[in-house]
Amino acid sequence: MKFEEKRKIALDRASELKSRIEPYLEAREKIPAGLNMQQEFDRNKKKIMDYFGAGEDEWNDWRWQLRHCISDVETLSNFIDLSDEEKEEIKKAGEKYRWSISPYYLSLVDPKDRDCPIWKQGIPSMLEINDPHGVADPMAEEFTSPADRITRRYPDRLIINVTNQCAMFCRHCQRKRNIGEVDKAAPREEVQKAIDYVRNNPEIRDVLITGGDPLTLSNERLEEYISQLWDIPSVEIIRIGSRTPVTMPQRITQELCDMLEKYPPIYVNTHFNHPKEVTHEALKACRRLAKAGIAIGNQAVLLKEINNDPHIMKKLNHELLKIHVRPYYIFHAKSVKGTTHFVPRVEEGIEIMENLRGYTSGMAIPTYIINAPDGNGKTPILPQYLISQGKGYVTIRTWEGKVFKYPNGYDLEE
Repeated sequence: MKFEEKRKIALDRASELKSRIEPYLEAREKIPAGLNMQQEFDRNKKKIMDYFGAGEDEWNDWRWQLRHCISDVETLSNFIDLSDEEKEEIKKAGEKYRWSISPYYLSLVDPKDRDCPIWKQGIPSMLEINDPHGVADPMAEEFTSPADRITRRYPDRLIINVTNQCAMFCRHCQRKRNIGEVDKAAPREEVQKAIDYVRNNPEIRDVLITGGDPLTLSNERLEEYISQLWDIPSVEIIRIGSRTPVTMPQRITQELCDMLEKYPPIYVNTHFNHPKEVTHEALKACRRLAKAGIAIGNQAVLLKEINNDPHIMKKLNHELLKIHVRPYYIFHAKSVKGTTHFVPRVEEGIEIMENLRGYTSGMAIPTYIINAPDGNGKTPILPQYLISQGKGYVTIRTWEGKVFKYPNGYDLEE
């Protein structure tokens, strides 16, 4: 075949590929992305700072952010437009399920848009009360806790829960039942029992420190726990589950990173759910972690009317890679009491995966996960690419829907 003929085939193929990406290119222009919204966020930020009489130094202090979390309707109504009916609904929902939102995360809310993805994740709704489907503990964590503060569902790894405090109480929280009236860290003696359990069970090689949000603890308390785990010979990696890069990026200080850098390898699992959450402040926080040698993975939750859309999820994953965060999981929302209005259909998750594989780089493709009931673990859900198999071959379907017969190994003696 002549060069010109080969080039024409390549150009025709390139044109076909371009046509496949055009729907996303058109849709992404309408998806709000935090890195492009700084002026809007700054206007909201100024209003909040003026209300509290705060300056930039205070705003950038994570302790100030925690102390000034908004958790009552009257304060909230100074920053977003609420009708009397909406105020009453938030009060009623708040009586059943506690809520709190950091000043920073509130600055990302569109004060006039009830469909704002930040609004829906941070501000209570009557849908939380009117939930006939959910259960308090669908993960059966209370039955998978062999020692204080531990959840163990797998052979070689476990979770240690060190606090019930967060920078914001997400409305879709899987541990809604753990949020009490008072923010408090786990008693040291209980966490010590958990660390002792790890020490006495050498098959545990991977420990996830979670909560609540462990980064609401002081650096000193956090190092107390991390240093002990790091000294256990069988522990190979330590992970920290934290949403502060999303809800309070001011927490990611240089002092914190300097401390974490002493205990490699440490991984941070965070929780961005929408491109609007990927802001310049989040970029600074994640870049600081990355410079300290800390790998960051994102565990998005698939949430109805927030991100259950192939274009939104693709945009989110692209924005995350810009800020040093690797898309890791998409969790199907759990059926937690008070949150089932967020639960989408499984078909929507599969459609998202169909529109990622082949349409974007592998680094931007997380694993779609359903947590099996009663603590039976993460189950990957994938589109069906293996259609059938026979003697010496399999039949596969590509990301474009093309079907091929593919050799399944070779018997060299035949």
